[in-house]
Amino acid sequence: MTKTVLPYGPGRQGKKEQVEQMFNNIAHRYDFLNHFLSLGIDKIWRRRLVKRVAEAHPKEILDVATGTGDVAIALCALKPSRVTGIDISAGMLEKGRAKVQRRGLEKMIRLQQADSEHLPFSDRQFDAVTVAYGVRNFEHLELGLQEIFRVLKPGGLLVVLEFSKPARFPLAQLFRVYFRYILPWVGKLFTHDPRAYTYLPESVQAFPEGPAFEAILRQQGFQETTCKPLSSGITTLYSARR
Repeated sequence: MTKTVLPYGPGRQGKKEQVEQMFNNIAHRYDFLNHFLSLGIDKIWRRRLVKRVAEAHPKEILDVATGTGDVAIALCALKPSRVTGIDISAGMLEKGRAKVQRRGLEKMIRLQQADSEHLPFSDRQFDAVTVAYGVRNFEHLELGLQEIFRVLKPGGLLVVLEFSKPARFPLAQLFRVYFRYILPWVGKLFTHDPRAYTYLPESVQAFPEGPAFEAILRQQGFQETTCKPLSSGITTLYSARR
């Protein structure tokens, strides 16, 4: 079992409801802060994810925790028949649908509100599933992965991007200072939600990264797991086959 980190702390709401509230609160500034706080490197990370997905030659793709749809839009470069993006936050999806419409991608991308732990799809429906910076927000990590396994076709590919903690000096120390102090201050300044960007480093700290996450994937039935650190370990690209 993984440690549960709550955006707003213990209370009447569970993690799922708190994550939904948090992303609704910051949806209006989410894209700007993503690009600003990552210095634009997030675009490179998404390209690495798309390159890995391309190896599966997928026709039907599911993007879990799609947010404002950046990954779903990037996946259209692979010319699939359909990209379905799901997210728990209505506010994030509203921003995503506007972006899809501006790019004229309504026929290829479908965005819908759904819970990652109760996916509203048939067994063995998708050739590939992606999750970019969303698995650490699952209330029950193993249950979310079981659902992804269920909707993947045999031999289907799961590709996950998630933050990790660089270990080498001096990047490890700089990253720790940036994540714990600078990022929460900037996030609070632009979103007026003091907890949203404090939760981020806390959830990264608690996430079972690297080989530990690969072990969890295998426990849920996945095979051929891989783990590739990017940008000196700031983020990690995982993949696995059903």
